[in-house]
Amino acid sequence: MAKTGVFDSNPTVMGKAMDLKRELQKLIVAIIDDDNYSTDAIDQAKEILCALKELKLRKRSRSSNLYENLICPDEFRCPLSTELMRDPVVVSTGETFDRPFIQKWLKSGNRTCPRTQQVLSHTNLTPNHLIRGMISRWCSSRGIELQDRVHYLDDDIITEADRGRFHRLIEKMSATLPEQKAAAKELRMLTKRMPSFRALFGESHDAISLLLSPLCGDKSQSSVHADLQEDLITTLLNLSIHDNNKKLVSETPRVVPLLMEALRSGTMETRSNAAAALFTLSALDSNKVLIGKAGALKPLIDLLDEGHPLSIKDAASAIFNLCIIHENKARAVRDGAVRVLLKKIMNQMHVDELLAILAMLSNHPKSIEEMGELRAVHSLLRIIRESTCSRNKENCIVIIHAICLYDRTQWKDMREEEKCYRTISELAQNGTSRAKRKASGILDRLNRVVNTTHTT
Repeated sequence: MAKTGVFDSNPTVMGKAMDLKRELQKLIVAIIDDDNYSTDAIDQAKEILCALKELKLRKRSRSSNLYENLICPDEFRCPLSTELMRDPVVVSTGETFDRPFIQKWLKSGNRTCPRTQQVLSHTNLTPNHLIRGMISRWCSSRGIELQDRVHYLDDDIITEADRGRFHRLIEKMSATLPEQKAAAKELRMLTKRMPSFRALFGESHDAISLLLSPLCGDKSQSSVHADLQEDLITTLLNLSIHDNNKKLVSETPRVVPLLMEALRSGTMETRSNAAAALFTLSALDSNKVLIGKAGALKPLIDLLDEGHPLSIKDAASAIFNLCIIHENKARAVRDGAVRVLLKKIMNQMHVDELLAILAMLSNHPKSIEEMGELRAVHSLLRIIRESTCSRNKENCIVIIHAICLYDRTQWKDMREEEKCYRTISELAQNGTSRAKRKASGILDRLNRVVNTTHTT
């Protein structure tokens, strides 16, 4: 049986090569068919040829380390790459992956196990010495040399051709409108599919400012072409996925204000992607502070209020992340979050996510006051009775407990609920550990009031 190189059939490399060939074909046709072809077209064709050459050379250089890929035991293959593992590591769920591929999975923002879909309790990677030893013995018995990777994945390698293409596209953001639009569309595509292009923005201190220049200046957002705005905001989202870019992107002047303007004035896809960018950037606590101070919670809450299916989850995720820090909770309550959240919950829209936000805000006095005015207790008790989700029940009772502590006027509804359905008692016996504590706390308080009344 013929031996097959590990990387020869890598779909990422093959896809990149095919994209380059298609682009080269377009340029060659344009050069041949048009007598007035530009020198830029020739330069671009040369860059693409260089990139294809580099891909070919990298593939050829790896062909000396051949593995019997077709007959490799399944337990020696990485579930992500389906290739023979060189550095097997174990994640918190007990599953084993090849280190570079699971690292890329985690680097992309994923926090679940690719095989089981369970949430990872931590992201530490533990070497699997047993599997590595078995792979080593299997390779030795077949005369195969198992070497460490020098470069993990082609997508992480930045070539000179990539850099040339990047700088050319950034320069075009200061050119004519048609050139800006074409460059913005290409940057959106490249930053989505090639992590190397996201990393390139970190090498230039003014690249992000130049990228956004068509949205800045004296122009109002309404005068900016909708497709150009959408491509630039989506490129920002793609950039923010790269961990090393989060601080750089958020601290670039005008980024957060432009995202806020996009939340208000863009197409629905632009608004959704602006909310997703704020969510991704808010992974850093320093960015949570910066984004909150800039006033981004109000347009996010307004977007949530509109309830468009495309945007509601992104807006909710961003609000949740921002409200992890105390000062943003006060801003969210002030900006009308409680009313919007309750309205959506009562309409059974994204109940899981929105209850989690409301529970987070429930220790703010102003939110308790608003929930009292909106008869929240009645609705929350109904959710506890009807829901099958233990997390939703827990969040509901957390909110009711906060109301119980600060607003005695709501106790009547709670006592009537107990008489009719024993909802709180049931949760005190069968809820999650946190739900049991909160439910028992409510019952103790209600019982003390009844006993005090009887003895006086």
